[in-house]
Amino acid sequence: MANLLPIFDGHNDVLLRLWGRDDGARAFVEGTADGQLDLPRARQGGLVGGLFAVFVPSPGGFAYADSMMSGSYDVPLPDPLPVADARGPAIAMASLLLRIERQSEGAVAICRSAAEIRAAIARGALATVLHMEGAEAIEPSLEALDLFHAAGLRSIGPVWSRPNAFGHGVPFRFPGSPDIGPGLTDAGKELVAACNALGIMIDLSHLNEAGFWNVAALSDAPLVATHSNAHAVTASARNLTDRQLDAIRDSDGMVGLNFATCFLREDGRMTVDTPLETVLRHLDHLISRLGEDRVGFGSDFDGAMIPAEIGSAAGLPALVEAMRAHGYDEPLLRKLGTENWLRVLEKTIG
Repeated sequence: MANLLPIFDGHNDVLLRLWGRDDGARAFVEGTADGQLDLPRARQGGLVGGLFAVFVPSPGGFAYADSMMSGSYDVPLPDPLPVADARGPAIAMASLLLRIERQSEGAVAICRSAAEIRAAIARGALATVLHMEGAEAIEPSLEALDLFHAAGLRSIGPVWSRPNAFGHGVPFRFPGSPDIGPGLTDAGKELVAACNALGIMIDLSHLNEAGFWNVAALSDAPLVATHSNAHAVTASARNLTDRQLDAIRDSDGMVGLNFATCFLREDGRMTVDTPLETVLRHLDHLISRLGEDRVGFGSDFDGAMIPAEIGSAAGLPALVEAMRAHGYDEPLLRKLGTENWLRVLEKTIG
């Protein structure tokens, strides 16, 4: 990995992909023929760590792919997911990350602070941080938050796009605006305060705009969107407006750029036939609004259709070379790769 740019990534869904497999931990450590992320491909691509999401899907899945191929869509969101239905799968996915750590025999580490992330990277281990995408597994009284925190949870998105007890998310809509519906509930506001107290980073990526501004008003931590893009480039409801980006900048937070092609392409289409120039357009815009110290990557590996030129974690060097050819110098590449994430994690999780 000596010649590769080290990359810490803000979001992946590999725990969801491997959830329910008897050999899930071994499959991650030894590698799989399917999917986009495992330990061998992380090493091949220079991926040194990232936020590993616990995401509980709705019963029956979420049928969005066909409609999002066209470039104009408004996908109905699933119904709210009861805590009783979310708790078991969430525990199972968190357990899977613990088992991956054990099975790896030191090659994978669950990290609970920025110092632990730095130490893991220094010794050549994959530095993983447990993240929750949508807080359905936590009841409004928040008792389970303490248990997940003890297991390593250091980042949480109060909602995935479907509504829950804590707030409302953005729909999968193109063209569309994130300014849709009410924001955080009273329980959501209490969740923000509890996360600030525990040192759990709050992820804004799936919150609607009202919820975003609720968090901005309530939180004493930098504002962070782990896997979001620029609405000014691609008018998806999932992307962040310039006003939101300016608020993130003013809080000294950051944005991890999402590789999902439907959030990258100016026509909103979901297709692997998406050139790396589309990624660079978003990076340029994010850097112009946020500055060089507040942008990184939030790939959405194993949770999205990404450009074929990247393909998987092993393809990250292709993106890095495109960034070099675009004029990004080595100090900027190091910031985008790891330094910006480590900076903001030091300020949010300690």
